[in-house]
Amino acid sequence: QVQLVESGGGLVQAGGSLRLSCAASGRTISSYFMGWFRQAPGKEREFVAAISWSGTSTYYADSVKGRFTISRDNAKNMVYLQMNSLKPEDTAVYYCSAAKGATRLEVEYDYWGRGTQVTVSS
Repeated sequence: QVQLVESGGGLVQAGGSLRLSCAASGRTISSYFMGWFRQAPGKEREFVAAISWSGTSTYYADSVKGRFTISRDNAKNMVYLQMNSLKPEDTAVYYCSAAKGATRLEVEYDYWGRGTQVTVSS
């Protein structure tokens, strides 16, 4: 079992930045492909970014490419999402997740945090 706890969300003006953190416990995350998803009000949860087990490969949704950066520190059992140039449409609850295999598909992630709210004002 892996427990995931997100932090770092908040209210920010458009154009601003936030850094989300995901603290893992229970097992080392080095054996997991890690992802971030988000869910806006009235919408389905969607893929944001993912990172390979060693951190050498990263993957992004087109909507955040060039603005968001995912990273991981396996020694600290942490995953991060640096979000720059934030837009009002980035407003959502952001979730950290862990999967055994490389995937962007929500259904293939085994473990989820409870999420952290990000609100971007215009």
